Amino acid sequence: MEAYELDTLRNSEDLRRITDFAAALCDVPIALVSLVEERQQTFLARTGLDVESTSRETSFCAHAMLEPDVMIVPDATRDPRFVDNPLVTGEMNIRFYAGAPLIADDGMPMGSLCVIDTEPRAGLTPLQRQGLVTLAADVMTRMRDSRDAAAWRDAENDQRRVLRNSEDRFRALADTMPQMVWSTLPDGYHDYYNARWYEFTGVPAGSTDGAGWSEIFHVDDRDRAWTLWRHSLDTGEPYQIEYRLRHFDGTYRWVLGRALAVRDDAGAITRWFGTCTDIHEQKLALEQREVISQELSHRIKNIFAVISGLIGFAARSRPDFAPLASDLRDRITALGRAHDFVRPHSPNSRPAARQDSLEGLLAELFAPYQRNNGERLMVVGDDIEIDDRSATPLALLFHELATNATKYGALSNEAGRIEIRVARQHDRVTIVWQERGGPAVIEPAGSAGFGSQLIELSAVRQLGGRVMREWRPEGLTMTVDMPAGALTRP
Repeated sequence: MEAYELDTLRNSEDLRRITDFAAALCDVPIALVSLVEERQQTFLARTGLDVESTSRETSFCAHAMLEPDVMIVPDATRDPRFVDNPLVTGEMNIRFYAGAPLIADDGMPMGSLCVIDTEPRAGLTPLQRQGLVTLAADVMTRMRDSRDAAAWRDAENDQRRVLRNSEDRFRALADTMPQMVWSTLPDGYHDYYNARWYEFTGVPAGSTDGAGWSEIFHVDDRDRAWTLWRHSLDTGEPYQIEYRLRHFDGTYRWVLGRALAVRDDAGAITRWFGTCTDIHEQKLALEQREVISQELSHRIKNIFAVISGLIGFAARSRPDFAPLASDLRDRITALGRAHDFVRPHSPNSRPAARQDSLEGLLAELFAPYQRNNGERLMVVGDDIEIDDRSATPLALLFHELATNATKYGALSNEAGRIEIRVARQHDRVTIVWQERGGPAVIEPAGSAGFGSQLIELSAVRQLGGRVMREWRPEGLTMTVDMPAGALTRP
């Protein structure tokens, strides 16, 4: 059964006017709006009767509500269902009964609007029957209105309570966060800051509402922050920026500002929520790290330079050592380039390519061999992730291949080209080095030289891969197959 506001309906004036009119229409002394419940029937409105309820076992309306039309009992003493009913044999002395069923919207029978007489009657006239049905429909309308009004009030109260509780929880949560938290209306009007904001800035509560927050920004950061904020307001894109805010002690500290839009079901922005995180110490630490990193890098480069110098010095005293010395210096230079690519960088010194990118590392290594158009050595296929551990053997491997191609292969003339194809399949990485356009090549005879041994050392021993060479007339094709896990730490 649907839920109705029975306390509001019981003895209501609207229902009482219906029973008064039903009694007058049918010319009977008693009319009732009866709601049949599990153990009793309750009279929500009554005319000509003082009793507020009776047992369900004796209820005429329990029968009437199950009928498709008005149930009429001309003389209860002659009806087998009611002849022994206490309402018939007792004080109420019911003889005539007519009841129109009250049916809820979900089809559940609820009771009836009935009229009662203490004298037998032949029945109701067509007008009285039609009037009783119409009045029963009016009873249901008023019950439905009362139910809907109560449901609306409950929903409104629940919504207010949920919103109030939600806002209280949000404020409590926001005030316990280490970050400064703020929110704005859809047009960007700032209308809330948490306690942390006022602790950090030291400004009076409410003084930074609206556009007042910009006065807390360092003058050199205001235009940049406003421009990016307006862009987010216009596009709905997330807001993120680093700027300096005035601390309560008068100094300016670096903070990271972020904001996201909250949207309704239609996608319209209803509010912006943002945070400001104090990153001043991290910013200073990053700057110090960059200074240290630059110094370490400089010293490591000096070490490479010293080693190259020592090799050159040895070569001058041993002329027969000169060709090997030149190769060693080139390899050391390649290692230096690989080191500089993967070392820690600041935003100012970071390479253009991703530092975990194989393609980026190869572009760095091949730069001395390229022309302006960058078409002599082409890297195609998947860009594989690498780390500082794998950068050294990769640098030695590809430097050796490029050096050999310059001496004997595709890079030894103007027409030669090299394509490096990179592919990843599941947990394996395959790299194919293919030379074209150089002089005809044949497989070297005899034992492998130092360069070949270096390739084996880098690809096989250090990276755990396999090396396959094909000495084709048009140029060398070498395939290196290795586990992906050897290129980057998990």
